[in-house]
Amino acid sequence: MTKKDIVSYDHEELIQEIKDLGERDYRGKQIYAWLHKRGARSFAEMTDISKSLRDRLEEEYEIAALDMAARQISKTDPTEKFLFGLSDGNQVESVLMRHPYGSSVCVSSQVGCRMGCRFCASAIGGLVRDLTVSEMLGQVYQIQKITGERVSHIVVMGTGEPLDNYDNFVKFIHMASDKHGLNISQRNITASTCGIVPGIRRLAEEGLQITLALSLHGSSQEKRKSLMPVAARYDLEEVLEACDYYFEKTGRRVTFEYSLIAGANDSDEDVKGLTAILKPRKFHLNLIPVNPVKERGFQNPGSKKAQEFENKLEKNGINVTIRRERGADIDGACGQLRRRYASGKEEK
Repeated sequence: MTKKDIVSYDHEELIQEIKDLGERDYRGKQIYAWLHKRGARSFAEMTDISKSLRDRLEEEYEIAALDMAARQISKTDPTEKFLFGLSDGNQVESVLMRHPYGSSVCVSSQVGCRMGCRFCASAIGGLVRDLTVSEMLGQVYQIQKITGERVSHIVVMGTGEPLDNYDNFVKFIHMASDKHGLNISQRNITASTCGIVPGIRRLAEEGLQITLALSLHGSSQEKRKSLMPVAARYDLEEVLEACDYYFEKTGRRVTFEYSLIAGANDSDEDVKGLTAILKPRKFHLNLIPVNPVKERGFQNPGSKKAQEFENKLEKNGINVTIRRERGADIDGACGQLRRRYASGKEEK
């Protein structure tokens, strides 16, 4: 018999599930707290629950815990990268970033990615499968348990396209922000999309207060198509209209992410194109000097060129910052650690 994934039940679902076993409401609440507040990895840990109920839970349900396969600690900044093993033998990456305002975890939403962005290590090898709600939550729970630190912010910017795993992603947001669990403010959660137009519009209707980040990466439709195959399906104009709709429905300004690639999208022509896109919207632009991926061949433009590009945009009235490079010495680009580990090159 296939066991049920108990960690993927939200608070009300779990209470009802436990009631269906003939137990009282409070038992479901206790079990939920063990799973989502105390991070229990086994039913045996739930010492205030009867042994008969624990035995039944063990028979019918599983706690799909992640196991740490590798951990890298940056020597240059307060960043750590984790590789977690999943129950089916796949691996997924997560990143812990420490800031003056708190600790942030970058969560993956899929094993691999089908979007195929040409500068991204995550897309090499394509999509393997979606992550479950419990596997997304588990990345945060495990990092909190390993480090002993409370996570205050979440960014869904790791491997995968969250809107390609829509239902699990949205349920993850609800559970991560639930007062009965992590209780992270939705305003402290950011999710990145490469521009899945129907998903952006659907997300706008969810009533969430998360920040949406669009992976723009090109200053025109043609530039985007040369770097992001998804742009062939969704024209830049309709992507921008979907972002405007998200702002209109939620009141949350969209952030635009722009991987700055030497010789590909860092020219004066690109400054003009970005100005035309951004000036009417007053959205924020994050410039991200690209982390080189050897299989891709794209190069970082260097700090001087990046600063010049930022200055030109600022002179045009664009709200822009260069994102501080983190984790460059620990396989900074999403997907690099997973690929090294899978190829047997990870140091033991």
